[in-house]
Amino acid sequence: MGCMKYELTLRELRRFLLYKQGLLGDYRFAGKDGALAYIRQAGCIQYDPIDICGRNAELTLHSRVKGVKKEDLYDLLYRDHALVDYTDKEQSILPAEDWPYLERWRETARRSGQRFAGVAELTDQALAYIAEHGAVSADELPIQGAIRWNSAIHWSGNWHGESKAARSVLEQLYSEGRLIIHHRVGTRRYYDLAERHIPQEILRAPDPNRETAEHIKWGICRRIGAMGVLWDRRSDSLLGIWGMDTPQRRRAFAELAEAETILPLEARETGEIFYMLASDVPLLDAALSARTLKRRCEFIAPLDPLLWDRNMVEAIFGFRYRWEIYTPAAKRQYGYYVLPMIWGDGFAGRVEAAADRSNGVLRVKNVWLEPGVPMTRLLADKTDGAFRRLARFNRCRSVERTDTV
Repeated sequence: MGCMKYELTLRELRRFLLYKQGLLGDYRFAGKDGALAYIRQAGCIQYDPIDICGRNAELTLHSRVKGVKKEDLYDLLYRDHALVDYTDKEQSILPAEDWPYLERWRETARRSGQRFAGVAELTDQALAYIAEHGAVSADELPIQGAIRWNSAIHWSGNWHGESKAARSVLEQLYSEGRLIIHHRVGTRRYYDLAERHIPQEILRAPDPNRETAEHIKWGICRRIGAMGVLWDRRSDSLLGIWGMDTPQRRRAFAELAEAETILPLEARETGEIFYMLASDVPLLDAALSARTLKRRCEFIAPLDPLLWDRNMVEAIFGFRYRWEIYTPAAKRQYGYYVLPMIWGDGFAGRVEAAADRSNGVLRVKNVWLEPGVPMTRLLADKTDGAFRRLARFNRCRSVERTDTV
């Protein structure tokens, strides 16, 4: 097949991206069902345990799913088991039906576990205990001592010494897919047998992508679906696609474009080429043909799918964002936990807010507007409304502002 190409202005590209993300126009997602629908569109959303005004996954849903509550995500994960915690784009939350596609990670974990003395015996003990007693945390599993162990698929364990045996064996079984996270209490994980919660037809299904090349193409499409568009460059957004190097990535983009599974979009002002899913053409048409789309003010999570390639975001939106949570305080440009602010078809600035749950107050510390963005009466009203929604989301009764904007 040939390869059709669209030419868009940067403003049209921004409009499509935000419409696809559910951040421009009327809400496309609503409630618990909308949360599941959005995660299926994105493929996965990143999990991060830090909770300043909501955890990353919760904030990702709050910005684009009307009326969603934190309890909705918890229920989808730990009561309905429609979602699972696992490795995808780093530590992630993904639809349970996607379990077979990540078999490469689990097989790698199985092989890696064989390198560590004593792990096999401890896994048998842990599985027997959980089979009898149900979900368990590392503090409750009756396995004592420490062993040398580290995970092959995510940052867990100790690469230079020993780590707690109970936690290590649970993490190993979780990495292999024999356990899943059954629920969390704060940041503490409770593990249970995967077979109790994931249907056998999913749990035992083979990897649909037998060849690495097919897995890479699937992964690229998954990331484009999450972000809206992607360029054929080295990108943090492509983390978690197993076994991909630069030549393989370029080959996969070319083959997907030739098959018209993805379509190139050329930015008129810069000539830069981005790729969208061919299946998103109706969304592109809707975004560009609408005479007006409702402008919304939304605060988005630091690890939101829209931000997975921050260099691309800067190229399209002219907005530079760096998460400064691990930056020493004296070197931060903004703050510890800062959320980008969407207004209409672009980024208007960023905000810093913290939920003081003991007093029921959302404390707004700072609002920074981008150069050239005036704080009009309309934007002020919309910003106030966005803070009130964030307060309710965090079960805060009021908003207290100490910012100077």
